[in-house]
Amino acid sequence: MKIIKRSGQEVDFDREKIVNAIKKANNEEPLEFERLSEAQIQKITNTIEKLAQKATHTLGVEEIQDSVEELIMSEGAFKVARLYITYRFKRSLARKANLTDAKILSLINCDNEEIKQENSNKNPVVVSVQRDYMAGVISNDITERLLLPEDIVAAHKDGIIHFHDSDYFAQNIYNCCLVNLEDMLNNGTVISQVGIDKPKSFQTACTLTSQIVAQVASSQYGGQTISLSHIAPFVDISRKKFIKQYKAEFEKFGIKMPKAKFDEFIEEQVRKEVENGCQTIQYQLITLQTTNGQAPFVSVYMYLGEIKQSQTKDDLALIIQTMLNQRIKGVKNEQGVFTTPAFPKLLYVLEPDNIDKNSKYWYLTQLAAKCTAKRMAPDYISEKLMKELKNAVYPCMGCRSFLTPDRTKKNYAKAKNYKLGSKYYGRFNQGVVTLNLVDVALSSQKDEKKFWQILDERLDLCYRALMCRHKRLLGTKAKVAPILWQHGAIARLNPDENIDELLKHGYSTISLGFAGLAECVYYMKGISHTSKKGEKFGLEIMQRLNDAAAKYKAKEDIDFSVYGTPLESTTYKFAKCLQRRFGIIKGVSDKNYITNSYHIHVTEKIDAFSKLQKESHFQKLSPGGAISYVEVPDLQDNIPAVLSLIKYIYETIMYAELNTKSDYCFVCGFDGEIEVIKDKKSQKLQWQCPNCLNIDQNKMSVARRTCGYIGTQFWNQGRTQEIKERVLHL
Repeated sequence: MKIIKRSGQEVDFDREKIVNAIKKANNEEPLEFERLSEAQIQKITNTIEKLAQKATHTLGVEEIQDSVEELIMSEGAFKVARLYITYRFKRSLARKANLTDAKILSLINCDNEEIKQENSNKNPVVVSVQRDYMAGVISNDITERLLLPEDIVAAHKDGIIHFHDSDYFAQNIYNCCLVNLEDMLNNGTVISQVGIDKPKSFQTACTLTSQIVAQVASSQYGGQTISLSHIAPFVDISRKKFIKQYKAEFEKFGIKMPKAKFDEFIEEQVRKEVENGCQTIQYQLITLQTTNGQAPFVSVYMYLGEIKQSQTKDDLALIIQTMLNQRIKGVKNEQGVFTTPAFPKLLYVLEPDNIDKNSKYWYLTQLAAKCTAKRMAPDYISEKLMKELKNAVYPCMGCRSFLTPDRTKKNYAKAKNYKLGSKYYGRFNQGVVTLNLVDVALSSQKDEKKFWQILDERLDLCYRALMCRHKRLLGTKAKVAPILWQHGAIARLNPDENIDELLKHGYSTISLGFAGLAECVYYMKGISHTSKKGEKFGLEIMQRLNDAAAKYKAKEDIDFSVYGTPLESTTYKFAKCLQRRFGIIKGVSDKNYITNSYHIHVTEKIDAFSKLQKESHFQKLSPGGAISYVEVPDLQDNIPAVLSLIKYIYETIMYAELNTKSDYCFVCGFDGEIEVIKDKKSQKLQWQCPNCLNIDQNKMSVARRTCGYIGTQFWNQGRTQEIKERVLHL
């Protein structure tokens, strides 16, 4: 049986430490008749031991000590309980000076259980990742002690809210963005103080794109998105270069070739150039390592509608086709086995030109379906639904964060040919604070009037926390991140200009996140939010969030936007906090996870089409970002089924994805679904090959989509339980 120390280190449960702590407080009580007896101390310790054995997660020291306090009081020893609390407080003061040191040392020694499973795309044993985490530990410490109000820190620790990415908050860094790649490629940029002109070939444009992505990733902490339409014009630049080059060579050597044959030869050279360029992007983006200690979190946008010229659109189609084929193939791991890469994430837009068998680019959608069945990518954006909801079509920033529709000309006075409603690339998100809706519900004790009152209070808490994020960025000079603010990724400011105007007037967004709508509705109404009554209540909650965001936007002239949070490790944190605060409540806090955003609970049996249709109602009220998914079996031999779902997405929901499995066992060569089992001795969940029973995570490749993006470095116990309990929707 294990517990987690304050440093994050997982150690064996030691009952004697509990006994000794109680005795120290007990012995400080001068009156013997007020003290606990030896039998009472052993009774309390036995109860704690049973509590730890029955817990659905590994208990932390603080949880154990909270329970000790309650049990001492239940024995009537109130003075001893007060002394125990004083003892804890003194120990806390003494510990604060070295807790940060302890966390860093446990990280370096690779025995910090919390950090091991904090991010499914970071390997915490690698020194560059450890360095990022070490900086994060220090930033968290500074954030909690100096930069945030005490009530916001307390609410964050209690799981009432989550102040995202506090490990980066000490610096003036924003969350995510849409890179203005078009401007950087066409008008030049500067990388590491080296001036770079417009590329003279598609291959060079791809190489430069990879370098830009790496630089941007090192200057922010969230996701970024680039559009393939921005590199598509460089295909024709290469084409014209080949025509000039080979015409000269053929004339020099007296080679005569019919025009049709020559054109065919040139297109073959173009195709090879596109293949090499796309491969450069793929391999660079999965092998580069940013200062965050991981490959860049980047999405690649595939939208034919961004281009009007027929030749360039056909060239874009060729790029999309090539990237999909390369993703289907996968990438080799250390053992030489082709596996599913986590990044880049692919975003494929469904539109009239590719949505049915009579459309010109239907072959691309067929290829996308094949890729989805094999590699869980791409994700799908419906042009039809997005135009209805946002009156424009543009990508998310990273995995799901969407900008608000372009609303002002004020920031674009210098932009050439600017048209209101067209500015998306070069915009960004300032940060996220997430509200735990389950805690709001449980705090209300099913009193609906009290529920709405608490919700409003918690929303104002989120507002104040988000304003801390905004104010942290105010006054930031462009020179702190030249690639972003000076050289085109976001803007082209002078080094000593500040970014303040880009934080207001709708240029950037700030996200009011939410999680646990499913459990919230179930607790308040006793029914799922897929039912008519449950859906009505769920939509009322979502509307309340949007009303609050609109109020804050009007007050501050900042685009607050409601965001369906992609909880990863936080789902476990929230669940543990709920259990500590409210106990185990069936269907609400009896899991080691809570449900992401508005999603239907992973255990609820519902077919794929109904799930997408029902979740589309909630996605409309999550304009700052949201994605829906359906869990499907292996469909590599049933591509028509994938295409049916894709067509349904186009007609029904703005943004969705299909989750399949893509695993491999290095021990026996099993290529299928690696399973989650419970270890009989430790009671912890672990991954096991169903063929050879291998449980060594270092000898298997497991890829699962957990938060809108694919993870490949495994997950904490809460998220692992959620993955295990997912039901198929098809």
